Formats: sequence, structure tokens, C-alpha cells
Amino acid sequence: MAVRRGAVRSVVVAGLLTLGLSVPAGAHAWAGPEADVAYHGRVALSEGKLRIWLVPENDGPAALANATVRVRLSADLADRQELAGGCARAGLREVVCETGPLPLHGRGRHIGLELGLREPAAEVVMRVDTWWNGGATDRNHLNNEHMVLALDTGDAYAF
Repeated sequence: MAVRRGAVRSVVVAGLLTLGLSVPAGAHAWAGPEADVAYHGRVALSEGKLRIWLVPENDGPAALANATVRVRLSADLADRQELAGGCARAGLREVVCETGPLPLHGRGRHIGLELGLREPAAEVVMRVDTWWNGGATDRNHLNNEHMVLALDTGDAYAF
């Protein structure tokens, strides 16, 4: 079993911090920037179409050049999809979209999706999370991991 050198370093640094010991200067410099990415938006399901509008945000402490948000569904997507620019299908039930630049204490580009389902569904569970965080560390996953139940009523559900 091969162990990556970076993985060993992160375990050592985490162990030192947990014990309340100081970390040698430069020991955590390789970890990269830290950013707190968050997603807020709405989702609505109506007649086999799931409409999603979301806005990525960054509470810092560092700006990010880009990140990738992932949307996963409990229902299969239709074979053909017209996706927004910067978005791609990542599986039978997944779509990923780049956020664009996330300035410190700022918002990324607004992302709008209209996803067709393979078959109409009475409800769909949508999960939103960060697929790639621009190489940054994010210690607060509570604001970038959402699970929303959308009923086939056309009503918008906020997250």
C-alpha cells in the first residue's frame, strides 16, 4: 500500500495541532489557500423538468480562481440535456458546473439549469456539494452541502 507524502504530512500537522503543540514554520505552507465556499439557491420540479438556480459564494479568507459545484439527483436524467455554459454531465444523475472566480467575500456567476428527467417523477431529491474546491481547504461544509426534496408541484424550494 503506497502512502503519499502529503497525506503523511497532513496527519502529522493535524496531530500536532490536536495535541496543542506548535507546528514548525512552513509545515502547513504546502496545504494551499483556505476558502469557505457556500451555495444558495432554489429548485423547482414540474412535469419532468427540474429547474435549479444557484449562486456560489466565498467567505474567504482567500479568493479562488474557480471551483466546481456538483448537482446529484435521485432520478435519472434524460439522455439529451441543454446545459448552461461551464456545465457538463458527469453521470446518469449528475451535473457539474464551474463557478468562475470566487472573490473574497463575494459571489461567483449565477448558474441556471433546466434538467429534463428520463421519466416524470412525483419527487426528486437534489444534492448540491463542492466537487473541486480550486485547490483550497474548506473547513465549513455546512454551507456548501445541501439536500433538498422537490415535489412535482412547480413550487420553488430554497437552500
